[in-house]
Amino acid sequence: MNYTNAVAAALQGCVDLPIEELEGLLETPKNPSMGDLAFPCFKLAKVLRKAPAAIAAELKEKLILPAGIEKAEAVGPYLNFFIEKGQQAQTLLTKVLDAGEAYGGSNEGQGRHVVLDYSSINIAKPFGFHHLPSTAIGNALYRIYKHLGYEPVGVNHLGDWGTQFGKMIVAYKKWGTKPVEEYGIRELVDLYVRYHKEAEVHPDMDGEARAWFHRIEIGDEEAVSLWKQMKDATIREVKKTYERMGVRFDSWAGESFYEDKMAPVIDELREKGISKLDQGATIVDLSRWNMPPCIILKSDGSTIYATRDLAAACYRKDTYDFAKLLYVVAYQQDLHFRQIFKVLELMGRDWVKDCVHVNFGMVSMEGGAFHTREGKVLYLDDVLDAAVEKTYEIICTPGSRTWSSATTRS
Repeated sequence: MNYTNAVAAALQGCVDLPIEELEGLLETPKNPSMGDLAFPCFKLAKVLRKAPAAIAAELKEKLILPAGIEKAEAVGPYLNFFIEKGQQAQTLLTKVLDAGEAYGGSNEGQGRHVVLDYSSINIAKPFGFHHLPSTAIGNALYRIYKHLGYEPVGVNHLGDWGTQFGKMIVAYKKWGTKPVEEYGIRELVDLYVRYHKEAEVHPDMDGEARAWFHRIEIGDEEAVSLWKQMKDATIREVKKTYERMGVRFDSWAGESFYEDKMAPVIDELREKGISKLDQGATIVDLSRWNMPPCIILKSDGSTIYATRDLAAACYRKDTYDFAKLLYVVAYQQDLHFRQIFKVLELMGRDWVKDCVHVNFGMVSMEGGAFHTREGKVLYLDDVLDAAVEKTYEIICTPGSRTWSSATTRS
């Protein structure tokens, strides 16, 4: 039902104005408690030579309310209309049922790409409960953009690079008892936790870890093989959890994917005079914009998250020519993305205006944040299992509305 048209038609019985004009005058109150539609009486004041508030009060008495309108109230110079909620719900549900899966959809996107970076789990670490917000929000946005006619590209930007993999290899070499491919995530996490406990007593282990990661970086066959096996074991397991939640990705390109794509970005920053050396590190000075420097290369020549994110953004634009690039990441990374976006702007990437950080509150457990190295982990699968058990318990509880409905149907 078109309530705007119905209210305008009812008003026409009391006001000598065309129905199209009356429809145009109707407004939606900013405060829902003031009704669903509002008719301002200012325009009638000159014609009727009365105060708008008096006109609103008179209209309320004369007006015959159309079907579906529960009541009308005169509030100052406005006549506010309240739609009958049951009727409104029925109308909406009828529209939804008639339209089916097409309800709310459009061709707004016209097939343009929207790249969404979400979930972004770490390899050889748990798929924790703290990953759920990014995963759920990102997947919801993916489906919304798809429904609006865009071609979404879901990217799981894996944390699959860094010294932690040297630590994992050291731990496996010291305490591993079976082939890597037979390890589950929880067993890999146990090795990681044990490494950090042992490293407190034997700090020289950190040197071993750095050496093993360097071997990965230079392509050492054994080191790369162990790294890949850990990566494959993690992805195999987490895919089951994603499937359970109905979450999908089009790309699993993680940090390691951009190792050979950072050099052009680093060179461009130097050539354009955007970056500079500061105590041996390569940085982009962002003090003009009240931000700390964006580090591109550390003093030892190694790259960091920012370097890879700059390369990733450029790669995604070149590959997908996106209409939007969304980073669904907790608010603690606000500064990081402000820095990334500003550096891209300084590089002359006008498409940076289409990059958005979709932030949210970080999940923490009682007693502080999650820390894998300390064993502070709440596995997402455990949470999902508990939710299923609790739901089943509620459904099967005698006397509950759900239980009564289920038993009645059976």
